[in-house]
Amino acid sequence: MKLWVNGGLHEAADARVSVLDHGLTVGDGIFETVKAVRGETFALTLHLERLTRSARGLGLPDPDLDEVRRACAAVLEANPMELGRLRITYTGGVSPLGSERGDAGPGLVVALGETRRRPDSTAVITVPWTRNERGALVGLKTTSYAENVVALARASEHGASEALFANTVGELCEGTGSNVFVVLDGRIHTPPVSSGCLAGITRALAVEWTGAVEKDLPLDVLEHAEEVFLTSTLRDVQAVHRVDGHELPGAPGPVTAKAMRVFDERAAADKDPRL
Repeated sequence: MKLWVNGGLHEAADARVSVLDHGLTVGDGIFETVKAVRGETFALTLHLERLTRSARGLGLPDPDLDEVRRACAAVLEANPMELGRLRITYTGGVSPLGSERGDAGPGLVVALGETRRRPDSTAVITVPWTRNERGALVGLKTTSYAENVVALARASEHGASEALFANTVGELCEGTGSNVFVVLDGRIHTPPVSSGCLAGITRALAVEWTGAVEKDLPLDVLEHAEEVFLTSTLRDVQAVHRVDGHELPGAPGPVTAKAMRVFDERAAADKDPRL
């Protein structure tokens, strides 16, 4: 396995970042996960656009996207695999201990890990913790993921692959690494970005390609939705067959199955779509 670290490729055993990197000491960093099928990325331009938005939101310099593309290409070429998770991490770089940034400049790491196609349906749970829709990091894909780690561990303990959060006013928000959609009266709905959820790339494509409605939804909508599904880079569109103890028999239902089919067809026709 070879990784790109701050300017070049390195064997995994020799890849190093400083223990004083701000991304490690205080979580001062951003990242993107890109799906790669046989060395070909999906929606890379949209991911890089969001990487830049996240950098600006965190007050980091704009990433050099030409360098990021070179790094991605080098890592993909060096690590051939059928289905991969391409991870781009951009950090505050070497800095003093504490919250103040240093002047060494940002760090860039690109790595690739092998993965498998997700099952057509999965189980999820809801958790008692909330997303803060008014927080400083709303909408930014940062490396500050500890609360997601805790929630996902709770999901695993309950035989689920994802945990869903409400926001501070009790509205359905998002999963630890996914966006959530519900079917009501045959129509697809999803929380708006104003709910505090991440503006997921797959979410945005699914909204455009399926005609989903963005709408504030109470958390308990999950109890009476006809169908529920998740979207993310590696899930694409994935049906939900259980929410907490509530079963959704027959998942994927007809609306979700159509959304899965439409997404697969559109994604196959255009590997670098625009919005």
